Amino acid sequence: MTRKILFLLAILPSVLFAQHTIKGTFTPAEDFKFAFLYRVTAETSLFVANADVAEDGTFEIALDKATIPGTYRLVYSQPQDQFNFDFIVNNKEDIVLKFDLQEGLSFDKSTENKLYNSYNRSMALVNKSIRNYYGAGKEDKSGYSKIFNILKNTQEEFEKASKGMIANNFIKACSPYIPNELEDVSTFSKNIKTNYFSNIDFGNKMLQDSNFLIKTTIDYVIGFINRKNPDASYIENIDTVVKAIGDNPKIKGILLEILWNQFSVENNEVVANYIGSKYLLDIARANNDNELANSIIYFKNASIGNIGPDFNIEIKGENDKTEVSKLSKLEGSSNYLLFFWSTTCSHCLDEIPVLKEYIQSKTKENIKVVAIALDNDLYRWKDMTYEYPDFLHVFGEGKWENPIGDQYNVTGTPSYFVLDKDKKIIAKPDDINAFKKYFDGLIKAKKE
Repeated sequence: MTRKILFLLAILPSVLFAQHTIKGTFTPAEDFKFAFLYRVTAETSLFVANADVAEDGTFEIALDKATIPGTYRLVYSQPQDQFNFDFIVNNKEDIVLKFDLQEGLSFDKSTENKLYNSYNRSMALVNKSIRNYYGAGKEDKSGYSKIFNILKNTQEEFEKASKGMIANNFIKACSPYIPNELEDVSTFSKNIKTNYFSNIDFGNKMLQDSNFLIKTTIDYVIGFINRKNPDASYIENIDTVVKAIGDNPKIKGILLEILWNQFSVENNEVVANYIGSKYLLDIARANNDNELANSIIYFKNASIGNIGPDFNIEIKGENDKTEVSKLSKLEGSSNYLLFFWSTTCSHCLDEIPVLKEYIQSKTKENIKVVAIALDNDLYRWKDMTYEYPDFLHVFGEGKWENPIGDQYNVTGTPSYFVLDKDKKIIAKPDDINAFKKYFDGLIKAKKE
């Protein structure tokens, strides 16, 4: 009995700490220095481990026995959101992969990943055949039926082969629309859109903890649009996505925030404000996410067509006496330019003299400049204001923490906002040249 106990004690550590590994080879080797492994979750990516890349491009990461199965992300350069790739870790097998900057990702060892990659390649080939059929413009019922039988059989075989695997979640979710009879390209495209989410379960944890739902949603929203009226299409598609998500509030909030961010970054105010007003603002408030709620509100308030948020302005009156007024109280010009800048912003320092020269060629009745410096150096700012006596100057103390900058959703300097006489925002030019072009056009239009 004693000998048996000693034997069990001897093998116990290897049982407890048995682990699988991820081994890889990067090509070309000299372009890679490190590999960081993260576990993907619905909200974020969680750091797991890292390894240095050897001179021959190889690396190895050991997985703890407690490693949670799911989608993992390998980051190989900066910025992380651009230089990475995802794959499946089931913690039941070792993974041996290759990543080439030209050829992409492949697997020498890993049943799950090799099968899922094979599925994606097979489906791509069949979809190519479908595109070729419709591109030929000739009706061939026999050929049409053959292509879709191959598609159906391919899907069924991979679902069967992946049963019990993590990959099965993704393969089933990718199940394509298959027509029962010959359809013209217009009908086929319409049915693909109608059935796009038919096999996607937004409550599936494996799908949530990956980029699958994000990519699928974005592809749908921006892929099925009427080029003549894209914003209406985006809005219709977003409503469809929300309906498809169903009673899954967590993933709904995540996906809508991603869509809102995408459209707001692209400065598509119509769609971003639709998402924010109809869906996301209520979700942010319910989650007590004040930062997101404020971002939605500030973006909308600073959108074209809205009255510019009000703020105090110090104005020199008679006898150089300083009086405190407000943007809303300014009179005497048909337009106002809000110019957000900083004394430490090189682009601002390049553009503000050009702006000064341009404004001097215009009458005060046409335009007045309000220059808001998002800054921390009061004395440097004060000295520089003397170079621009025709501007109304505001010191936005706190730089990026300034309430005026926040209310106008300023994320970079210089930023331009053109207002009409009623202080309604009518344009947001990208730079000084865009502003000059816009305002010259505005003056010309008024004369005509």
